[in-house]
Amino acid sequence: MNQQLKEVQNWLKENQLEAAYIHAPSDIAYFTNFHSDPHERVLALFIFPDQEPFLFTPALEVESAEQVVNFPVYGYLDSENPWTIISEQLKNRGVQSRIAIQKDVFPVNRWEALKEALPTLTEAMDVSPLIQRMHLCKSQEEIAIMMEAGKWADFAFEKGFSALQEGVSEQEVAAYLEYELKKQGVHHMSFDTIVLFGAHAASPHGMPDTEHHLENHQLALFDLGCMWNGYASDATRMACYGEPTDRQREIFDIVYEAQRRAQEAIRPGVTAGELDAIARDYITSKGYGEYFTHRLGHGIGQQCHEFPSIVGGNDMVIEEGMCFSIEPGIYIPNEIGVRVEDCVHVTKDGSEAFTKLPKELYIIKD
Repeated sequence: MNQQLKEVQNWLKENQLEAAYIHAPSDIAYFTNFHSDPHERVLALFIFPDQEPFLFTPALEVESAEQVVNFPVYGYLDSENPWTIISEQLKNRGVQSRIAIQKDVFPVNRWEALKEALPTLTEAMDVSPLIQRMHLCKSQEEIAIMMEAGKWADFAFEKGFSALQEGVSEQEVAAYLEYELKKQGVHHMSFDTIVLFGAHAASPHGMPDTEHHLENHQLALFDLGCMWNGYASDATRMACYGEPTDRQREIFDIVYEAQRRAQEAIRPGVTAGELDAIARDYITSKGYGEYFTHRLGHGIGQQCHEFPSIVGGNDMVIEEGMCFSIEPGIYIPNEIGVRVEDCVHVTKDGSEAFTKLPKELYIIKD
């Protein structure tokens, strides 16, 4: 049994709980190395304080799961009630009343279905904070995988920049860079690729479409990442088709400097809130504070957005091994949107970015 499972077992013993129900597929992969997207079907990992765990999957995935895990795997057909099977297995292991669930992601209807099948359940303690803490500081093996994911993000930026030409649509560029990744064996993005031109980039999470076409002297925002061996990358770069205007250059330089200052300030002992303030105060000093409308960053790992939040007021102390984004932006409605982002892992005396492509404004010329 791996160390992560043992840590949950010890926590269950300390809290006198009979079992932990792990629901999130990414967390199941973290504990078992079994990767699955069950869609609407039930996928669950049950951990016990003094017994071996069991994995519950749709019947069509039992064989695949058994090749990965070294403890029991149970499955169910679409025609069967999964909760009946789960409740019987829990009863067989002496589970009666007190379990732990992931309250941050566990659907209410599934908790109700489990309680209906096992009416003696009376208490559900939250295991989410423990799992968040376990994810917080990555191992060297995890960081090595994330460095590879970062290399593929760099590759995607280069392909995306090469596709910029006057008249091309945002969606065409996004589709091209994803196609180039797939040809290299990178099958999944961390999230839907963002490619936005001109004023359309003033929407921080806008989506590429076929209506916006690249024009001369227009900025292009690329926010993308890919999955590699179960871990995500995420970064943002800016390009300009033709020479930028003075206004574009001014705003880009402010965001670039804010990002640089915050990233250079990362080290064990600083707080998440202090990092946010470094970037936010700089942008505010230049007169654009009201246009920086989101937190500075988010954690990253098996999911693109993980705990913690790098935001003002968060007094969490940064530790070696933490992985998170630094991504200030300025978004002026109907005019311009600029963001610069790297994700980093914290070292003993600083940080290292997963993406290595320079963050300066890329000028695309015919």
